[in-house]
Amino acid sequence: MKIGIIGAGQIGGNLTRRLTALGHEVSVANSRGPGTLKELAEETGATPVTSAEAARGARIVVVTVPLKAVPGLPSGILDGAADGVAVIDTGNYYPQRDGAIPAIEDGLPESRWAEQQIGHPVVKAFNGTYAQDILDKGLPQGTPGRQALPVAGDDRAAKQAVRDLLDELGFDSVDTGGLDESWRQQPGTPVYGTRGDVDVIATALAEASPERTAEWRA
Repeated sequence: MKIGIIGAGQIGGNLTRRLTALGHEVSVANSRGPGTLKELAEETGATPVTSAEAARGARIVVVTVPLKAVPGLPSGILDGAADGVAVIDTGNYYPQRDGAIPAIEDGLPESRWAEQQIGHPVVKAFNGTYAQDILDKGLPQGTPGRQALPVAGDDRAAKQAVRDLLDELGFDSVDTGGLDESWRQQPGTPVYGTRGDVDVIATALAEASPERTAEWRA
């Protein structure tokens, strides 16, 4: 399957490593240009491209850049993507890094805001995942205690495609609900950064409060 990854930081880089190892055809981009991705490309066999090229032919596109950088992504970034492309948003809103975004401050879920900037439905996943876990924690389906990750989104087909990809990577998943419920997995919630199986993650999601914590604002 063709997969485009926009952002080659810890999450994007480790997804590139795992997905190429699984046999997927991965194109990876960052803000500095393909020339800066030579080492990652040589290590993984992924194709370094510009951000404007990353989605071409892709059935899944992962956007894993700081939230403040999302509005600066190239216009028409999904032009040329496969029909029904699933777009994963891994981002988190950190006001100390991103600056104040009024709509999010007023309660709009951060992935809903990202979706508006991208102009395409998104599925929120990997946002509270430790990057190293992508490499180290995957287990075969049915393994007791298999780690689970929360997934939120409105497009059922796209969300299922993401959940299938998680399964392939070695993780169970828990459906958070629609994107308007994605605040349950934002920073400062019980599930954020939590390692656990399906029951642990489902319980953490249920215990979430939409109130932003002082720790989150620090």
